[in-house]
Amino acid sequence: MQNSEALALTAALLAAAGDLTRRINDGVEARGFEGRPAYGFAFTRLAPDGATVTELAVHLGVTKQAASQLVDELVRKGYVERRPHPRDARARLIVLTERGWACTRAAEEAAAEAVRAWVEMLGEGEVHVLGDRLARIAPYGPLRPTW
Repeated sequence: MQNSEALALTAALLAAAGDLTRRINDGVEARGFEGRPAYGFAFTRLAPDGATVTELAVHLGVTKQAASQLVDELVRKGYVERRPHPRDARARLIVLTERGWACTRAAEEAAAEAVRAWVEMLGEGEVHVLGDRLARIAPYGPLRPTW
C-alpha cells in the first residue's frame, strides 16, 4: 500500500469514528440528555459494577484530578452517585444512577440508528464484514475520548 493510500485510509477511519461519535452524542441529546462524548466513555467503565475515581482515570487516560472533575460534573447532572466502597473504606464507588442508565440506553439506541444508516448504504452483509475486519485490527482495551 502506498503512503498516500494509507493516509487516505486513516483519514477515512478517523472521519467515520468522529461522525459516529457525533451521531451518538446528537442522538443522546435528541432523547433529552445533556452531555458530551466523554460521558459515554466514562459510562462504559462505570456501567458494569461502578469504579473508583482512580480506576476511571486509568480507563480514560487522564489524571485523577481530571477524572474527579468529570465525576463532580456527572453527579451534578444526576448521572452518577458516590457510594461507600464495599471493600475499601477509604474509597468511594462511582455508580450510574437510573438517569445514567437511561442515558446509556439512549446512546445504544443512537448507535443502532447510526449503524442502520450504514446498512442502508452498504448492505447488512458488508456491515457485518466491516465489523469483523475492524474487530481483527482494533486494539484491545478501553475506548478513550480525544480530549
